[in-house]
Amino acid sequence: MIAALLVALQAAAGGAGAIGDGPAGPDTIPQVTLAEALEAAAQVDPDYVAALRQVGDAAWVRRGAWSAFLLPSIDFQWSLSQFEPEAFNIGTNELTDRLTQFSISASYDVFRGGAKFHDLTGAAAAVDGAGAGELEARYRTALATEAAYYDVIAQGQLLGVFEERVRRAREQLEVARARVLSGAAVQTDSLQLLLELTRAEVDELRQKSLLTIARIELGRRVGRSGAVDAAPLDPAPLPALPLTREQAVTEALEGSPSLLVARSRQRLTDAAFKAARASYLPTVSLFGQWSGFDEDVIPDAMKRTTLGISVSYPLFDGGGRQLRVYRASTERRVADAAAADAERTTIRDVTEAYEAYTTARATTELAERGVVVARENLRVQTERYRAGATTIIDLITAQVDLTEAEADLVQARQATRLALAGVEAILGRRLF
Repeated sequence: MIAALLVALQAAAGGAGAIGDGPAGPDTIPQVTLAEALEAAAQVDPDYVAALRQVGDAAWVRRGAWSAFLLPSIDFQWSLSQFEPEAFNIGTNELTDRLTQFSISASYDVFRGGAKFHDLTGAAAAVDGAGAGELEARYRTALATEAAYYDVIAQGQLLGVFEERVRRAREQLEVARARVLSGAAVQTDSLQLLLELTRAEVDELRQKSLLTIARIELGRRVGRSGAVDAAPLDPAPLPALPLTREQAVTEALEGSPSLLVARSRQRLTDAAFKAARASYLPTVSLFGQWSGFDEDVIPDAMKRTTLGISVSYPLFDGGGRQLRVYRASTERRVADAAAADAERTTIRDVTEAYEAYTTARATTELAERGVVVARENLRVQTERYRAGATTIIDLITAQVDLTEAEADLVQARQATRLALAGVEAILGRRLF
């Protein structure tokens, strides 16, 4: 009767495990490589698209600064006026009911207290900052995409670990049933293994759910509304970084995208402050105008040319000039503090990422050794249990230890690749 009960429970457990086999397999959903995922993510990530737009905006600002520095401002006007009653037309020197005016005027600021040069400096800083921001956004997008990609890989491998755990539990349950039927073991051995099988199947179902979510997240990253699977990666261990920690810190301080953005902001606010302070000096401008008056569409009855030079200086504007200079000075001080803090943050971040990669590589090597030891321990415990030399608790413990060791290996490999992506994001370049 006990044997029959165990057979029925095993069949029920096997049937429960077969209900809802989880997400569709990799052969039923699209699959992308890491390179394809990175390329697709760069096209749809909002932050990266915005960074590209900022590069274009900064380029137009620089063109505008150069145009104001080299070229005059030109204005064209044409007007047609109808009068009732008639009015005097200065073009024809007669009373008329219509007047046409045409004028072309140009002006050029010869001196603005150096503001033109500061505007050029600020525009160049904005272009540099936008370029660095685009690079930072690109690697930030790549980091998020790689994290989603590696998560799919890891969740799939963990699913394999739990499936193997279920398979081992079923095999051991068969062995325990045979020992119970032969009288070599007590009925609780089968019940203990049936409990282990149930737990393993529950963990398998949960892992299938996690894999489904990870695939949908990868699909979101690459611009698809459904699940996307990740192509397998090279299982070979990642090598050591091709530079020392000190070299990584030095390189980051010279060219880290986030640090370059902060420094360009510092230069931009300094130029803005100097341009605002230049308003305390007068503005010297050259101007000229050619105008015509008539009653015809193209006026030519009277033509007038004006040339001159003007000097302007705002004696008092209600404190607006002082307020602009004060605000520009405040923004410059904030940018200086932010740049200094960005340098310290960069040192911390690159050190943290470098150490994380080194630690993850070492952890992977230890985890591989742990899997070998746990697998051998399970083999020994299985043989000992079949020979009646150990208890069912020792066997189940060995099974759980192997599952945990395999899961630790998967997570260590994922952490290694994520740490490498973090180092590359800080440095702004690929290391391998």
